[in-house]
Amino acid sequence: MKKILITGGAGFIGSHVVRLFVGKYPGYHIFNLDKLTYAGNLENLRDVEQMENYTFIRGDIVDSDFINQLFLQYGFDGVIHLAAESHVDRSITNPLEFVYTNVIGTVNLLNAARNIWKENMEGRLFYHVSTDEVYGSLGHEGIFTEETRYDPHSPYSASKASSDHFVRAYHDTYGLPVVLSNCSNNYGSYQFPEKLIPLFINNIKNNKPLPVYGKGENIRDWLWVEDHARAIDVIFHSGKKGETYNIGGHNEWKNIDLIRLMCKIMDRKLGRTPGTSEQLITYVKDRAGHDLRYAIDSGKLQKELGWVPSLQFEEGLEKTIDWYLSQTEWLKNVTSGEYQKYYEQQYVKR
Repeated sequence: MKKILITGGAGFIGSHVVRLFVGKYPGYHIFNLDKLTYAGNLENLRDVEQMENYTFIRGDIVDSDFINQLFLQYGFDGVIHLAAESHVDRSITNPLEFVYTNVIGTVNLLNAARNIWKENMEGRLFYHVSTDEVYGSLGHEGIFTEETRYDPHSPYSASKASSDHFVRAYHDTYGLPVVLSNCSNNYGSYQFPEKLIPLFINNIKNNKPLPVYGKGENIRDWLWVEDHARAIDVIFHSGKKGETYNIGGHNEWKNIDLIRLMCKIMDRKLGRTPGTSEQLITYVKDRAGHDLRYAIDSGKLQKELGWVPSLQFEEGLEKTIDWYLSQTEWLKNVTSGEYQKYYEQQYVKR
């Protein structure tokens, strides 16, 4: 049975990847390693936690002794590395935390993989999942490709850029079999409500202000999280060693236009008079180092591996809003912090 370690598997993107791999590959044993910080939620994986080919491990990738022992104990055949601190605002407040997790944590995993695989690299793979933010900011023209020069502007993107460089360096220096991917903004179910879409869905529902940075002119490319999980699956199984693949949704939206669309959809679904939710929009001071525009070219992934996004943004947004409106208990547990008790209830007391 092939043993695959997925780091950060209780998080937003990670839980979708874990669910996909556990269900699709009964011949793999999926080990989900997560520290269970504020963004890690085992309630995201209730539907797979009893599966025979799934094991959850609580731990911190910054702890090198723990990571080395884990690799020795299980002898993983592959790693899909998603564990990361990822919220830009938090990185501005506490950049060192991002250095420890995103840089040191990644190097600890690389060292452990290299040590356990050094006698036989055949059939092994270290897959590092990164972000389009490492490329910096675009003007109103142009698009990020795999050849775009790195130009990070926030502590978060700088830490991810550094981890990307280490992964490539371990491939070039030690021959470690690696692939990388850089994705655009993800949206969908199970996202922690500090990010724009779930935050604003929750605020609109509860008639709370919708804080918009600056004039809301910043542009992002939006990728449905289930399409991202499918792309990770394709890259993990068919990607060329040492290569990078960009994953984008081909859905560029100004923040303010996206917010107005959300208000319109929410008014309809909540039975409110059209225009009601837009009155909640509140403009606030712009974020430091706020990149103007991200746009990503997925042409290489589409041409070489045949992946294409399955949803247009408007359809995906409707599905996402429907999910959050139907999952009142999940949202209540997350916003109140009750979800953090789930590990003790389901795992420690067994």
